[in-house]
Amino acid sequence: MKEFHFHRASSVADAVAAVKGASAGKFLAGGQSLLPVLKLEMAEPSDLVSISRIKELRGVCVDGNKLLIGAVTTHAEVAASSEVKKHIPGLAALAEHIGDAQVRNRGTIGGSVAHADPAADYPAALVALGATIKTDRRAIAAEDFFTGLFETALEPDELVVAVHFPIPEKSAYAKFASHASKYALCGVMVSKTGSDVRVAVTGAGQKVFRVPEMEKALAARFEPSALDGISISADDLLSDGQASAEYRAHLVTVMAKRAVAAA
Repeated sequence: MKEFHFHRASSVADAVAAVKGASAGKFLAGGQSLLPVLKLEMAEPSDLVSISRIKELRGVCVDGNKLLIGAVTTHAEVAASSEVKKHIPGLAALAEHIGDAQVRNRGTIGGSVAHADPAADYPAALVALGATIKTDRRAIAAEDFFTGLFETALEPDELVVAVHFPIPEKSAYAKFASHASKYALCGVMVSKTGSDVRVAVTGAGQKVFRVPEMEKALAARFEPSALDGISISADDLLSDGQASAEYRAHLVTVMAKRAVAAA
């Protein structure tokens, strides 16, 4: 790990100014994504700006028909939140099975979203629920936010401050996890609000994606059997030592059915 300057920001404006004023500044929340990257020397920031103690970035609340979660709210806090359990239980269940207890108590929703790991769980929830990512300067729809492998629409000095989730009628998440890392080899989040049904897949491709054919079938009949006979192409899916592209394509349908059953 190379040397860097450390800053502890007291406000969003302070954090953004510190990163903007550095030659290669990075925001640091729980560190569960960034620190392993630094240890492997895959990134060499000149400055790390901690945002973990900025109170306005932490917490869960309901505003009308939306659930608002601050960026430095940990996975464990999302999982344990009575508001999340009441309004979007599928999101609470998702957070409860991220990594292990140590990761859940340090990792944050904002850090995970900004890191955009293709096997992370939250991207499926954000896209399936039609969430909006609020930053220090704008609002970005989840479908426009994740742009590629570890890539997002964020500017280098742009800070995620919260994620806003519309509250659905039904939602659930199912994943087939790696035994070692608990990352999703394939994870599927489904949500239903009236005739609007969304199916979002993580872990299988270069980034989170939706499955329109499944959404159309579930809009007509929201039950697992509606997905019988539906499969997706393996052409653009990931293939590695843990699972082939063809196996991941098979898992998409299996996990989608499980998610619908759970919802």
